[in-house]
Amino acid sequence: MAGLYIHIPFCKSRCIYCAFYSTTLSGLQDDYVDALCREMDTHPFFGGGCRSVYIGGGTPSQLSPTLLRRLLLYIYKVYRVADDAEVTIECNPDDVTPEYAKAIGRLPINRVSLGAQTFNDERLRWLHRRHNARQVAEAIRLLREAGIRNISIDLMFGFPGESLSDWQDDIRQAIALDVEHISAYSLMVEEGTVLYDLMSKGGERGARSENCLVGEDDEHSRRMYETLIDQLTQAGYEHYEISNFARPGHRSRHNSSYWNATPYLGIGAAAHSYDGEHRWWNKSDLKQYIADIQSGKSPVEETEALDQETKYNDLITTALRTADGIHLERMLSAFGKAYADYLMANAAPHIRRDMLAITDGRLHLTRRGLFVSDDIMSDLIHIET
Repeated sequence: MAGLYIHIPFCKSRCIYCAFYSTTLSGLQDDYVDALCREMDTHPFFGGGCRSVYIGGGTPSQLSPTLLRRLLLYIYKVYRVADDAEVTIECNPDDVTPEYAKAIGRLPINRVSLGAQTFNDERLRWLHRRHNARQVAEAIRLLREAGIRNISIDLMFGFPGESLSDWQDDIRQAIALDVEHISAYSLMVEEGTVLYDLMSKGGERGARSENCLVGEDDEHSRRMYETLIDQLTQAGYEHYEISNFARPGHRSRHNSSYWNATPYLGIGAAAHSYDGEHRWWNKSDLKQYIADIQSGKSPVEETEALDQETKYNDLITTALRTADGIHLERMLSAFGKAYADYLMANAAPHIRRDMLAITDGRLHLTRRGLFVSDDIMSDLIHIET
Protein backbone atom coordinates (compact mmCIF):
# COMPACT_ATOMS: atom_id res chain seq x y z
CA MET A 1 0.00 0.00 0.00
CA ALA A 2 1.15 3.53 -0.75
CA GLY A 3 1.24 6.88 1.04
CA LEU A 4 -0.64 10.05 0.22
CA TYR A 5 0.86 13.51 0.74
CA ILE A 6 -1.24 16.70 0.52
CA HIS A 7 0.68 19.97 0.41
CA ILE A 8 -0.93 22.98 2.09
CA PRO A 9 1.33 25.96 1.27
CA PHE A 10 -0.39 28.64 3.36
CA CYS A 11 1.50 30.36 6.16
CA LYS A 12 0.52 33.33 8.27
CA SER A 13 4.16 34.46 8.19
CA ARG A 14 7.41 33.06 6.82
CA CYS A 15 10.02 31.50 9.11
CA ILE A 16 13.53 32.59 8.22
CA TYR A 17 14.93 29.04 7.83
CA CYS A 18 12.14 27.41 5.81
CA ALA A 19 12.97 26.21 2.29
CA PHE A 20 9.63 24.48 1.61
CA TYR A 21 7.23 26.08 -0.84
CA SER A 22 4.83 28.35 1.01
CA THR A 23 2.78 31.50 0.52
CA THR A 24 0.88 34.04 2.59
CA LEU A 25 -1.95 34.30 0.00
CA SER A 26 -4.56 32.96 2.43
CA GLY A 27 -7.41 34.42 0.39
CA LEU A 28 -6.99 31.58 -2.12
CA GLN A 29 -7.67 28.78 0.35
CA ASP A 30 -11.15 27.94 -0.98
CA ASP A 31 -9.96 27.84 -4.58
CA TYR A 32 -6.95 25.77 -3.56
CA VAL A 33 -8.98 23.10 -1.75
CA ASP A 34 -11.25 22.96 -4.82
CA ALA A 35 -8.16 22.38 -6.96
CA LEU A 36 -6.84 19.69 -4.61
CA CYS A 37 -10.09 17.77 -4.90
CA ARG A 38 -10.08 18.05 -8.68
CA GLU A 39 -6.48 16.87 -8.87
CA MET A 40 -7.36 13.84 -6.76
CA ASP A 41 -10.10 13.00 -9.25
CA THR A 42 -7.48 12.79 -12.02
CA HIS A 43 -5.00 10.61 -10.07
CA PRO A 44 -6.03 7.03 -9.43
CA PHE A 45 -4.11 5.64 -6.51
CA PHE A 46 -1.47 2.99 -6.98
CA GLY A 47 -0.15 0.31 -4.67
CA GLY A 48 -3.48 -1.26 -3.67
CA GLY A 49 -4.69 1.49 -1.38
CA CYS A 50 -3.54 4.17 1.03
CA ARG A 51 -1.71 3.21 4.24
CA SER A 52 -0.86 6.76 5.34
CA VAL A 53 -2.10 10.29 4.75
CA TYR A 54 0.15 13.24 5.52
CA ILE A 55 -1.12 16.81 5.33
CA GLY A 56 2.00 18.97 5.34
CA GLY A 57 3.09 22.43 4.38
CA GLY A 58 3.39 25.28 4.74
CA THR A 59 1.10 25.41 7.72
CA PRO A 60 -1.89 23.06 7.26
CA SER A 61 -3.42 24.30 10.51
CA GLN A 62 -4.06 27.59 8.70
CA LEU A 63 -6.92 25.81 6.91
CA SER A 64 -10.25 26.40 8.58
CA PRO A 65 -11.89 23.36 10.19
CA THR A 66 -14.54 23.53 7.45
CA LEU A 67 -11.99 23.33 4.65
CA LEU A 68 -9.98 20.68 6.47
CA ARG A 69 -13.09 18.55 6.90
CA ARG A 70 -14.00 18.96 3.24
CA LEU A 71 -10.50 17.93 2.17
CA LEU A 72 -10.44 14.81 4.34
CA LEU A 73 -13.93 13.73 3.29
CA TYR A 74 -12.81 13.98 -0.33
CA ILE A 75 -9.66 11.95 0.33
CA TYR A 76 -11.78 9.16 1.78
CA LYS A 77 -14.26 9.46 -1.09
CA VAL A 78 -11.64 9.18 -3.86
CA TYR A 79 -9.07 6.82 -2.33
CA ARG A 80 -9.29 3.52 -0.50
CA VAL A 81 -7.77 4.52 2.83
CA ALA A 82 -6.92 1.60 5.12
CA ASP A 83 -8.95 1.31 8.30
CA ASP A 84 -5.76 1.55 10.35
CA ALA A 85 -4.13 4.27 8.24
CA GLU A 86 -1.88 6.80 9.91
CA VAL A 87 -3.44 10.22 9.21
CA THR A 88 -1.16 13.13 10.13
CA ILE A 89 -1.54 16.89 10.05
CA GLU A 90 1.20 19.42 10.73
CA CYS A 91 0.17 22.21 13.10
CA ASN A 92 1.65 25.37 14.51
CA PRO A 93 1.21 25.31 18.31
CA ASP A 94 -0.56 28.68 18.37
CA ASP A 95 -3.14 27.47 15.84
CA VAL A 96 -4.29 24.73 18.22
CA THR A 97 -7.11 26.53 19.99
CA PRO A 98 -9.71 24.56 21.99
CA GLU A 99 -12.05 24.81 18.99
CA TYR A 100 -9.43 23.67 16.49
CA ALA A 101 -8.34 20.75 18.65
CA LYS A 102 -11.96 19.60 18.95
CA ALA A 103 -12.39 19.90 15.18
CA ILE A 104 -9.31 17.71 14.62
CA GLY A 105 -10.65 15.19 17.10
CA ARG A 106 -13.86 14.84 15.09
CA LEU A 107 -11.95 14.06 11.89
CA PRO A 108 -10.12 10.83 10.95
CA ILE A 109 -6.82 12.50 11.94
CA ASN A 110 -4.97 10.32 14.46
CA ARG A 111 -1.51 11.91 14.46
CA VAL A 112 -0.40 15.54 14.85
CA SER A 113 3.07 16.93 14.16
CA LEU A 114 3.80 20.14 16.06
CA GLY A 115 6.54 22.54 15.01
CA ALA A 116 7.94 23.30 18.47
CA GLN A 117 11.57 23.93 17.27
CA THR A 118 12.82 25.19 20.65
CA PHE A 119 11.52 26.08 24.11
CA ASN A 120 13.52 29.27 24.25
CA ASP A 121 11.30 32.26 23.44
CA GLU A 122 14.23 34.40 22.31
CA ARG A 123 15.28 31.81 19.73
CA LEU A 124 11.67 31.39 18.62
CA ARG A 125 11.48 35.11 17.94
CA TRP A 126 14.77 34.95 16.02
CA LEU A 127 13.28 32.19 13.83
CA HIS A 128 10.18 34.36 13.28
CA ARG A 129 7.98 31.66 14.79
CA ARG A 130 4.52 32.81 15.82
CA HIS A 131 4.24 30.76 19.00
CA ASN A 132 5.98 30.84 22.35
CA ALA A 133 7.24 27.93 24.42
CA ARG A 134 4.21 27.87 26.72
CA GLN A 135 1.88 27.34 23.76
CA VAL A 136 3.56 24.03 22.85
CA ALA A 137 2.52 22.39 26.11
CA GLU A 138 -0.93 23.96 25.86
CA ALA A 139 -1.41 22.63 22.33
CA ILE A 140 -0.47 19.12 23.45
CA ARG A 141 -2.90 19.30 26.36
CA LEU A 142 -5.73 20.36 24.06
CA LEU A 143 -4.93 17.65 21.51
CA ARG A 144 -4.87 14.99 24.22
CA GLU A 145 -8.26 16.17 25.45
CA ALA A 146 -9.52 15.90 21.86
CA GLY A 147 -8.43 12.26 21.72
CA ILE A 148 -5.15 12.48 19.78
CA ARG A 149 -2.88 9.74 21.09
CA ASN A 150 0.00 10.12 18.64
CA ILE A 151 1.84 13.45 18.76
CA SER A 152 5.20 14.34 17.26
CA ILE A 153 7.23 17.48 17.87
CA ASP A 154 10.04 18.98 15.80
CA LEU A 155 13.16 20.36 17.48
CA MET A 156 16.14 22.30 16.14
CA PHE A 157 19.66 22.67 17.45
CA GLY A 158 22.78 24.52 16.37
CA PHE A 159 21.50 28.06 16.82
CA PRO A 160 24.17 30.79 16.84
CA GLY A 161 25.47 31.03 20.38
CA GLU A 162 23.48 28.03 21.64
CA SER A 163 25.34 26.21 24.40
CA LEU A 164 25.23 22.50 25.14
CA SER A 165 23.37 23.34 28.34
CA ASP A 166 20.75 25.27 26.34
CA TRP A 167 20.22 22.26 24.10
CA GLN A 168 20.03 19.85 27.03
CA ASP A 169 17.28 22.01 28.50
CA ASP A 170 15.30 21.84 25.24
CA ILE A 171 15.62 18.05 25.20
CA ARG A 172 14.53 17.77 28.85
CA GLN A 173 11.45 19.87 28.17
CA ALA A 174 10.60 17.78 25.11
CA ILE A 175 10.86 14.55 27.12
CA ALA A 176 8.68 16.04 29.87
CA LEU A 177 5.88 16.52 27.33
CA ASP A 178 5.72 12.72 26.95
CA VAL A 179 4.97 12.78 23.22
CA GLU A 180 5.19 9.66 21.07
CA HIS A 181 7.65 10.97 18.50
CA ILE A 182 10.45 13.56 18.29
CA SER A 183 12.23 14.77 15.14
CA ALA A 184 15.38 16.80 15.71
CA TYR A 185 17.36 18.62 13.04
CA SER A 186 20.38 20.87 13.00
CA LEU A 187 19.56 24.37 11.83
CA MET A 188 20.75 24.60 8.23
CA VAL A 189 21.38 27.54 5.93
CA GLU A 190 19.63 26.81 2.62
CA GLU A 191 19.75 29.02 -0.42
CA GLY A 192 16.50 30.84 -1.08
CA THR A 193 15.64 31.38 2.57
CA VAL A 194 15.66 34.59 4.58
CA LEU A 195 18.26 33.00 6.84
CA TYR A 196 20.57 32.40 3.86
CA ASP A 197 20.33 36.06 2.87
CA LEU A 198 20.98 37.13 6.47
CA MET A 199 24.01 34.88 6.80
CA SER A 200 25.37 35.89 3.40
CA LYS A 201 25.42 39.47 4.60
CA GLY A 202 27.20 38.51 7.81
CA GLY A 203 24.11 39.05 9.94
CA GLU A 204 24.91 36.18 12.33
CA ARG A 205 28.16 34.50 13.26
CA GLY A 206 28.71 30.82 12.69
CA ALA A 207 27.65 30.29 9.08
CA ARG A 208 30.25 28.70 6.85
CA SER A 209 28.63 27.89 3.51
CA GLU A 210 25.40 26.95 1.79
CA ASN A 211 23.69 23.94 3.40
CA CYS A 212 26.03 24.05 6.37
CA LEU A 213 25.31 23.91 10.07
CA VAL A 214 24.82 27.30 11.65
CA GLY A 215 26.46 26.29 14.94
CA GLU A 216 29.85 27.16 16.35
CA ASP A 217 31.96 24.24 15.11
CA ASP A 218 31.81 20.58 14.11
CA GLU A 219 32.85 19.27 17.53
CA HIS A 220 30.19 21.36 19.28
CA SER A 221 27.57 20.07 16.85
CA ARG A 222 28.73 16.50 17.43
CA ARG A 223 28.36 16.89 21.19
CA MET A 224 24.85 18.26 20.68
CA TYR A 225 23.89 15.28 18.51
CA GLU A 226 25.43 12.80 20.95
CA THR A 227 23.50 14.42 23.78
CA LEU A 228 20.29 14.16 21.77
CA ILE A 229 20.79 10.45 21.15
CA ASP A 230 21.77 9.69 24.74
CA GLN A 231 18.97 11.60 26.43
CA LEU A 232 16.19 10.39 24.15
CA THR A 233 17.23 6.73 24.13
CA GLN A 234 17.59 6.79 27.91
CA ALA A 235 14.04 8.18 28.05
CA GLY A 236 12.76 5.18 26.08
CA TYR A 237 12.73 6.54 22.53
CA GLU A 238 13.91 4.34 19.67
CA HIS A 239 16.46 6.04 17.41
CA TYR A 240 15.07 4.63 14.17
CA GLU A 241 16.35 7.20 11.65
CA ILE A 242 19.18 9.73 11.75
CA SER A 243 16.91 12.58 12.88
CA ASN A 244 13.91 10.68 14.25
CA PHE A 245 13.04 9.07 17.56
CA ALA A 246 9.86 7.21 18.50
CA ARG A 247 8.22 5.44 21.38
CA PRO A 248 7.86 1.72 20.57
CA GLY A 249 5.20 1.26 17.90
CA HIS A 250 5.13 4.94 16.93
CA ARG A 251 7.57 5.25 14.05
CA SER A 252 6.23 7.69 11.47
CA ARG A 253 4.64 5.36 8.93
CA HIS A 254 4.41 8.04 6.27
CA ASN A 255 7.97 9.32 6.55
CA SER A 256 9.22 5.74 6.65
CA SER A 257 7.73 5.25 3.19
CA TYR A 258 10.28 7.76 1.85
CA TRP A 259 13.14 5.76 3.41
CA ASN A 260 12.01 2.27 2.37
CA ALA A 261 10.94 3.03 -1.24
CA THR A 262 7.21 2.68 -0.63
CA PRO A 263 5.31 4.51 -3.41
CA TYR A 264 3.62 7.77 -2.49
CA LEU A 265 1.34 10.20 -4.30
CA GLY A 266 1.70 13.95 -3.81
CA ILE A 267 -1.25 16.28 -4.36
CA GLY A 268 -0.99 20.08 -4.47
CA ALA A 269 1.42 22.80 -5.48
CA ALA A 270 5.07 21.64 -5.26
CA ALA A 271 4.02 18.12 -4.19
CA HIS A 272 6.26 15.22 -5.21
CA SER A 273 5.24 11.67 -6.15
CA TYR A 274 7.02 8.34 -6.62
CA ASP A 275 5.67 5.05 -8.04
CA GLY A 276 8.82 2.94 -8.00
CA GLU A 277 9.72 3.63 -11.62
CA HIS A 278 9.21 7.40 -11.89
CA ARG A 279 9.34 10.59 -9.84
CA TRP A 280 7.31 13.65 -10.69
CA TRP A 281 6.50 16.94 -9.06
CA ASN A 282 3.98 19.74 -9.43
CA LYS A 283 4.71 23.38 -10.13
CA SER A 284 5.77 25.45 -7.12
CA ASP A 285 3.36 28.27 -7.87
CA LEU A 286 0.00 28.51 -6.11
CA LYS A 287 -1.79 30.64 -8.68
CA GLN A 288 -0.43 28.63 -11.61
CA TYR A 289 -1.39 25.37 -9.92
CA ILE A 290 -4.98 26.54 -9.42
CA ALA A 291 -5.17 27.90 -12.97
CA ASP A 292 -3.86 24.65 -14.46
CA ILE A 293 -6.35 22.54 -12.54
CA GLN A 294 -9.27 24.84 -13.38
CA SER A 295 -8.40 24.73 -17.10
CA GLY A 296 -7.97 20.97 -17.15
CA LYS A 297 -4.18 21.06 -17.57
CA SER A 298 -1.75 18.89 -15.69
CA PRO A 299 0.01 20.72 -12.83
CA VAL A 300 3.07 18.47 -13.20
CA GLU A 301 6.25 20.41 -13.82
CA GLU A 302 8.58 17.50 -14.58
CA THR A 303 8.72 13.69 -14.63
CA GLU A 304 11.87 11.64 -14.16
CA ALA A 305 12.20 8.00 -15.24
CA LEU A 306 14.40 6.10 -12.79
CA ASP A 307 17.16 3.90 -14.18
CA GLN A 308 18.84 1.16 -12.16
CA GLU A 309 21.72 3.35 -11.06
CA THR A 310 19.36 6.06 -9.78
CA LYS A 311 17.33 3.48 -7.86
CA TYR A 312 20.49 2.07 -6.30
CA ASN A 313 21.71 5.53 -5.28
CA ASP A 314 18.28 6.32 -3.84
CA LEU A 315 18.54 3.16 -1.74
CA ILE A 316 21.90 4.27 -0.38
CA THR A 317 20.71 7.77 0.58
CA THR A 318 17.39 6.68 2.11
CA ALA A 319 17.57 3.18 3.61
CA LEU A 320 21.00 3.80 5.10
CA ARG A 321 19.53 6.69 7.10
CA THR A 322 17.46 4.19 9.09
CA ALA A 323 18.37 1.89 11.95
CA ASP A 324 17.16 -1.04 9.83
CA GLY A 325 19.62 -0.18 7.06
CA ILE A 326 19.87 -2.05 3.76
CA HIS A 327 18.51 -5.60 3.55
CA LEU A 328 21.33 -7.27 1.64
CA GLU A 329 19.41 -10.22 0.18
CA ARG A 330 16.66 -7.96 -1.11
CA MET A 331 19.26 -5.60 -2.48
CA LEU A 332 20.93 -8.49 -4.37
CA SER A 333 17.57 -9.63 -5.73
CA ALA A 334 16.58 -6.13 -6.87
CA PHE A 335 19.91 -4.94 -8.31
CA GLY A 336 21.94 -8.02 -9.15
CA LYS A 337 25.42 -9.23 -8.28
CA ALA A 338 27.35 -6.36 -9.87
CA TYR A 339 25.69 -3.71 -7.69
CA ALA A 340 25.80 -5.96 -4.60
CA ASP A 341 29.54 -6.52 -5.08
CA TYR A 342 30.08 -2.79 -5.61
CA LEU A 343 28.21 -2.01 -2.39
CA MET A 344 30.17 -4.48 -0.28
CA ALA A 345 33.53 -3.53 -1.77
CA ASN A 346 32.98 0.14 -0.93
CA ALA A 347 31.41 -0.64 2.43
CA ALA A 348 34.35 -2.83 3.53
CA PRO A 349 36.68 0.02 4.65
CA HIS A 350 33.88 1.55 6.71
CA ILE A 351 33.08 -1.83 8.28
CA ARG A 352 36.74 -2.21 9.28
CA ARG A 353 36.64 1.26 10.86
CA ASP A 354 33.42 0.42 12.75
CA MET A 355 31.43 3.00 10.81
CA LEU A 356 29.20 0.37 9.18
CA ALA A 357 28.12 -3.04 10.43
CA ILE A 358 26.08 -6.02 9.23
CA THR A 359 23.44 -7.30 11.65
CA ASP A 360 20.85 -9.94 10.76
CA GLY A 361 21.64 -9.56 7.07
CA ARG A 362 21.31 -5.77 7.07
CA LEU A 363 24.02 -3.21 6.39
CA HIS A 364 23.60 -0.25 8.72
CA LEU A 365 25.41 2.70 10.22
CA THR A 366 27.02 2.25 13.62
CA ARG A 367 26.90 4.90 16.33
CA ARG A 368 30.27 6.20 15.08
CA GLY A 369 29.06 6.14 11.50
CA LEU A 370 26.08 8.38 12.25
CA PHE A 371 28.39 11.37 12.61
CA VAL A 372 29.90 10.95 9.14
CA SER A 373 26.88 9.48 7.38
CA ASP A 374 27.05 11.86 4.42
CA ASP A 375 30.66 10.88 3.71
CA ILE A 376 29.85 7.17 3.96
CA MET A 377 26.87 7.46 1.62
CA SER A 378 29.00 9.41 -0.84
CA ASP A 379 31.49 6.52 -0.90
CA LEU A 380 28.73 3.98 -1.59
CA ILE A 381 27.04 5.97 -4.38
CA HIS A 382 27.49 4.45 -7.83
CA ILE A 383 28.52 6.68 -10.74
CA GLU A 384 28.95 5.22 -14.22
CA THR A 385 32.36 6.01 -15.69
